[in-house]
Amino acid sequence: MKLSDVQVPPYLPDTETVRKDICDYYWKAQRFDRETGELLATLDKTGELQHTLVVISGDNGWPFPRSKATIYESGTHVPLAVCWPGRVAGGRVVEDFVSLPDLAPTFLEAAGLPPRPAMTARSLMSVLGSGKSGRVDPKRDHVLTGMERHVPCRGEIRGGYPMRALRNGQFHYIRNFKPERWPAGDPEACAAPDSPGCGYEQLAKNTRVGFADVDAGPTKAHMVLHRNGANVQPLFELAFGKRPERELYDLKKDPWQMHNVAADPAYAEVLRRLDAQLTAELKQTADPRIEGRGDIFDQYKGQLMS
Repeated sequence: MKLSDVQVPPYLPDTETVRKDICDYYWKAQRFDRETGELLATLDKTGELQHTLVVISGDNGWPFPRSKATIYESGTHVPLAVCWPGRVAGGRVVEDFVSLPDLAPTFLEAAGLPPRPAMTARSLMSVLGSGKSGRVDPKRDHVLTGMERHVPCRGEIRGGYPMRALRNGQFHYIRNFKPERWPAGDPEACAAPDSPGCGYEQLAKNTRVGFADVDAGPTKAHMVLHRNGANVQPLFELAFGKRPERELYDLKKDPWQMHNVAADPAYAEVLRRLDAQLTAELKQTADPRIEGRGDIFDQYKGQLMS
């Protein structure tokens, strides 16, 4: 790969270190793609491909700052590819909003079974079987995402950084329930770039050194160690700094979610409407955060991420 061909998203500093890190990630994606092709070829050779529903997805965004362990687009908008030659027409791109819990009722319907009573997600079989591209089901006009904890990394607080969000065709609204906490994890040993144990090797290889909700890697190390540089400082604050209670992004004007317009009077009505919609749906599912019982999440041991 040529470093000059890499497109660095604007929320990351455009440096040689970051470009190399992105290339390493793409190499892993290429390896996954190659091995997936080998598995599909095996199914085809045995005559089972026509009878097999294959679904491939990521579980989170790529492991870079302001991506994995966040509910921004780069943390939650993951690949989703479906192949079932005997039942589903290929060569299409569907733009309906779906969520990974939709896969459970999809698999049950594909097997001729009804969904379980506790399931709130919806089967994708009607969308997959439609043969259409673009927007297929008008009811799939938004998606909810949420997070509690990636790893325990907030000092005496066992809990994480609770967030809930609503994403539709134009806007991404985020509610941060504990804005006083560090969203990427406590700085810990990295309270200052020259702190002991905060060298490049530690930050690149040991996630727990500091800001532990961001996976260790060269890009994280570069941003932490150069946080005071003019080209890095604003991006460091976006990825590692504290956030307001509410964030709102106009994706048509700001697809990379760099400019929070929640405090902009021009978006006051949009903010009110989306907050009411998110609150209503969280109440419908009895989300403890919206019911004032959210501290229960902070009592759970181990890791918790939704």
